[in-house]
Amino acid sequence: MTDRIAFMANSRKDRSRRNEPGRHRPSYGRLALVTAVAALAATLPLNSGALAATALPAVQPRAETPALHDDTAGGDADADDPAIWRNPADPGRSLVVATAKQGGLRVYDLDAREVQSVAAPAAPGPDDAPGRFNNVDLVHGLRLSSGRADLAVTSDRGSDRLRVYRIDRDRAGGPLTDVTDPAAAPVFSSSQEEINEQRTAYGLATWTDPSTGRSYALVSRRERTSIALVELTAKSGGKVGYRKVRTLDLPAEFRLPNGTSWSPCGEPGELPQVEGMVVDPAGGTLYAGQEDVGIWRLRADLTGKPQLVDKVREYGVPGTYDPSTEECSAGADPGYGGKHLKADVEGLTLLRQGRGDGYLLASSQGDNTFAAYDRELSDGNEYEGGFRVGAASAALDGSEECDGAAVLGEPLGDRYPHGLL
Repeated sequence: MTDRIAFMANSRKDRSRRNEPGRHRPSYGRLALVTAVAALAATLPLNSGALAATALPAVQPRAETPALHDDTAGGDADADDPAIWRNPADPGRSLVVATAKQGGLRVYDLDAREVQSVAAPAAPGPDDAPGRFNNVDLVHGLRLSSGRADLAVTSDRGSDRLRVYRIDRDRAGGPLTDVTDPAAAPVFSSSQEEINEQRTAYGLATWTDPSTGRSYALVSRRERTSIALVELTAKSGGKVGYRKVRTLDLPAEFRLPNGTSWSPCGEPGELPQVEGMVVDPAGGTLYAGQEDVGIWRLRADLTGKPQLVDKVREYGVPGTYDPSTEECSAGADPGYGGKHLKADVEGLTLLRQGRGDGYLLASSQGDNTFAAYDRELSDGNEYEGGFRVGAASAALDGSEECDGAAVLGEPLGDRYPHGLL
């Protein structure tokens, strides 16, 4: 299959070591561009209850990026996660920055044309993991020694580091310039040997605390339940470094109503990881998608007690791992799961509207749909409805196996006057 950007990234999941570079079957992906108001309007009639995924309304993409191929010929590029940068001087010339895993970063205009490709770093040694960009998010107006700048921050899973790129729309060599501090240390690992195990920086969301003006990245760890709070710091020469403030571990085991304990099935030693994350700046609330569990709500500073907003349908279902097939076989469903998300829960993104209104959107990867939740905490992030992204034509696909997602509810020129998903 292929990977694409709607700017959602459609991507074959990367669940086990059989999917590591050189060992997995080729896949492809793209990004699809969807007008945000159409996607939102599709959810509104459904807030009275949960419909089957097949009954959810469909919206159609307006554009789609060229395929990225996850094989040697395609540079091991695999579309994963996008971020939308709005050009305040000319919104119609805004950009989408997207990760391509071992293929690095891609930058697209609003016609879904590639305007820049940024390579991931090479492996430091012949037996070491190469750079592998997993998730990306933006920081606006960070004060650097060279002046304020908008930045794209990405998790480099291959090296367990963050990579930071300055955004200059009309720079001759392309809009992204690497400004990562060369002394930046691994986020979770203590050695190159540990990095090569690839329990490294995975999901990522950025956050600027309005009370202090300090900017942070929330970074999850692959095959672990850990989330780290990392402060971004200005260095000399316009470079950007970071320091880890604290970490928090979400549960890996859950007590069910029948008194038994349950953990999602996975490879031996693999814990239920988090990838999709987004921060609501109003109040500093982090939403984190634990892929086989559900969506957590917690403070973005990683203090306080996390709360489970919604569960995947498979929550509580026992599973047995078969090493010969590297797959889990499911047992009987005890009925403790949610109604709106089918594992994995993936890209989380926030559609902000005036006076604190808006929606948390979640990619339900298992049934190719999106779920919308009320942004209002007073309403307990109530489920408001869902939709899918269907094919617009033979040449313009819908969204399948969506991984990352990004939405922006602001005008982006004539093509997307109500925003972009």
